[in-house]
Amino acid sequence: MATTSVVSRNRRGGGAGGVPKPAALRKALPLLDGSFLRSTPIRIGLVIVGCYVLVAIFAPVFLHGDPEAFSPDALAAPSAQHWLGTTQTGQDVFLQVVLGTRVTILVGFAVGIAATLLSVVVGISAAYFGGVADETLSVLTNVFLVIPALPLAIVLTSYLTTKGPLPLAAVITLTGWAWGARVLRAQTLSLRKRDFVEAARASGEGPLRIMFAEILPNEIAIVMSSLIFTIIYAILAEMGLEFIGLGDVTVNSWGNMLFWATNDNALLVGAWWWVVPPGFCMAVLGAGLAFINFGIDEITNPRLRTKARV
Repeated sequence: MATTSVVSRNRRGGGAGGVPKPAALRKALPLLDGSFLRSTPIRIGLVIVGCYVLVAIFAPVFLHGDPEAFSPDALAAPSAQHWLGTTQTGQDVFLQVVLGTRVTILVGFAVGIAATLLSVVVGISAAYFGGVADETLSVLTNVFLVIPALPLAIVLTSYLTTKGPLPLAAVITLTGWAWGARVLRAQTLSLRKRDFVEAARASGEGPLRIMFAEILPNEIAIVMSSLIFTIIYAILAEMGLEFIGLGDVTVNSWGNMLFWATNDNALLVGAWWWVVPPGFCMAVLGAGLAFINFGIDEITNPRLRTKARV
């Protein structure tokens, strides 16, 4: 009973012999309590990404035009009637860009969340259980790391009989989780023998609770950074796969806009307004996500915090 009481006090951090909070958790606390919003890069990034999310959600409510509708105004330059000009068949580029945001945002965030969850489960489980489980999961992770992700996605997508955003998201998720799992495994190996983990194990907590309630909070900064990078990779991969014609070319998205612009030689005929808007939107969205990642680094990296104060 005495031993159990001491362990309980230690896990709560009570008394002189209490187990201190790990340094990684102390660094990640601003990401958990909301104070990360004081970071200027994160605020800028959230405003940019938030605008895209709002457009993806509400644009179809306010814009009722058909982005695939043909008109006699073929390859019309930007004007008051067509803000971003038209395509070779008279389709309004502004409608295509704005309404195509939904597909790109949906695929990017869905893949980012799914791949990050998969990397968390694989990485933490491999390091915590060790032995055969670690060797098996590590081999699986290394296989996906050795093969370049985008070429592998191209090969897998080319064999799909069904085209569309959902199959693309599944393939990108399958090829985009390994890097995060590798990093989380390495971090978990350094945490699994710490005092707070041993105290939780001694108090009788099960493996799942230890992994996801004790170890995972100490890795929240790595998980957030992995999520941001995975979203960026997912959006670029989705646009890349659609650009080379491996998606459903009838779906309105930024990647398919570039596919049709290339097929119809938009740049050769001087229709820059058909190519620049989707590329520019992707660049701004990527910058917003990068700002969020810089802000997370600034919070969790003591050297960057010191430089910011200076």
